[in-house]
Amino acid sequence: MRFGPVPLAEAEGAIAAHSIRCGDRVIRKGTRLAADEIAALSGAGHASVVVARLEADDVPEDAAAHELARAIAGPGLRVEAPFTGRSNLFAQAAGVVAIDRAGVDAFNGRDEALTLATIPDLRPVQAGDMVATVKIIPFAVPAPLVREAARTAPLLTLHPFVRRKVALVSTLLPGLPPKVVEKTRRVTAGRLAPAGAALSHDVQIPHDTAALAQAIRTAASEGADLVLIFGASAITDRRDVIPAALEAAGGHVERLGMPVDPGNLTLIGRLGDLPVIGAPGCARSAKENGFDWLLMRLLAGLDVTAAEVAGLGVGGLLGEIVTRPQLREEPPAPHAPEIATLILAAGRGTRMGGPNKLLADVGGTAVVRRVAEAALVAGPRPVVVVTGHEHERVEQALAGLAVQFIHNPDHLTGMASSLRRGIAALPPGVEGAVVALGDMPLVSAELFGRLGAAFAPELGRLIVVPMAGEQRGNPVLLSRRFFPDLMALEGDIGARRIIAAHPEAVVEVEAPSTAAFLDVDTPQALDEARTLLGSAQGD
Repeated sequence: MRFGPVPLAEAEGAIAAHSIRCGDRVIRKGTRLAADEIAALSGAGHASVVVARLEADDVPEDAAAHELARAIAGPGLRVEAPFTGRSNLFAQAAGVVAIDRAGVDAFNGRDEALTLATIPDLRPVQAGDMVATVKIIPFAVPAPLVREAARTAPLLTLHPFVRRKVALVSTLLPGLPPKVVEKTRRVTAGRLAPAGAALSHDVQIPHDTAALAQAIRTAASEGADLVLIFGASAITDRRDVIPAALEAAGGHVERLGMPVDPGNLTLIGRLGDLPVIGAPGCARSAKENGFDWLLMRLLAGLDVTAAEVAGLGVGGLLGEIVTRPQLREEPPAPHAPEIATLILAAGRGTRMGGPNKLLADVGGTAVVRRVAEAALVAGPRPVVVVTGHEHERVEQALAGLAVQFIHNPDHLTGMASSLRRGIAALPPGVEGAVVALGDMPLVSAELFGRLGAAFAPELGRLIVVPMAGEQRGNPVLLSRRFFPDLMALEGDIGARRIIAAHPEAVVEVEAPSTAAFLDVDTPQALDEARTLLGSAQGD
């Protein structure tokens, strides 16, 4: 292929190497120049143009890309028609794509004109997902190069998901809340759904070797394709309950432990042809971890050996885990963490219909002052009050209390702006913050104290939420780990989205009563607060 500038008089039939604007018209890169395009270029004042001219033995970029894409595509993959020197490969079904890494490297090392980019090896995909692209860099390549590269064996193969029936076995110990087991079932079912698999068994048994061995044998005899075991405690040794039970059932442990984090404490083994996974604790969360890697491969019918697990270390660090000390840091010694209190008192309270609800009298004290006094009695300091609407009056209502004021001039944009102002004002040494609403007059010092007592960053208790029966409420306590997330919020939303995104970090504490969750948004709610407080004082 010849490439370079030529006079317009010699450009007809050549390929435009670049896009060129000619007045209101754009001649696109790759256009084969005809008389009309040359006239437009001349009219725009161009005397020459950079072009490519194919020679007799050249294969145009689209044809080359398409031929090579078809050569590398194995079973289960569809090759798209080429465009601009590119041909893409797509999955025809849900499954796992296996890639010949050495073959891809050899393809890309053959000549710089030929490129092949793929998704990571053994990545699960859905039907229609793009898995690879062949791109030819110049406008054409020599035919011998295309023929040589096309002689390669298929480099990508789709392994469809084939294991459909999954047995879930949960072992139980005193103190393991039933809702943890239920959440595990729900999360696991969600993991299996994209693979077309479902729970054929859902069994809860004591955390006991004999009971678990029998459960594994039963799942095998009843036709399960895969057994997942969630232990009430982590597997720490090959002689622990889960590996011992697998061997007692007649199976064997392929490997205990994997170089993927989170997911280190994973066991993989077999009972005959039946794969068995001892799941790590992180697999109770929907977030990606090493368990997902093994699960999807097994669902696609692929074997997973100890050597293959050992080879997962490069790329196996999946990210920081919020429920434990940050990687690359020494774990902190247990201590009483420093906690601040952030009271949001900036809103207009339009549902109240006029008066500022924060200044309303409940039991002889302004609503916002009752909240601040409860926080001060409980002890988390400093207590920072974010004001906005009628901020002078709110500050006056809190006169004499040991609180700090931060004014939010952007309070009309919503709660998120107050959160950002308040978090930014907290001292650097604070390890967590109780976020309280200034319109909840029945929140008690006792509840503030329970939140602080349950907060234990070194144990992964990073978010503390009060509960009254099945109802969650406010205030909530969040670790410093989530301060950047709070600072990134926009609009009239609080921390609920952050709490929902990190269920593994949440610990719940019982509130004294649902009355603690009452916010006085309306005159009716204000009357209810006064009534409830009067009843409590009468008692």
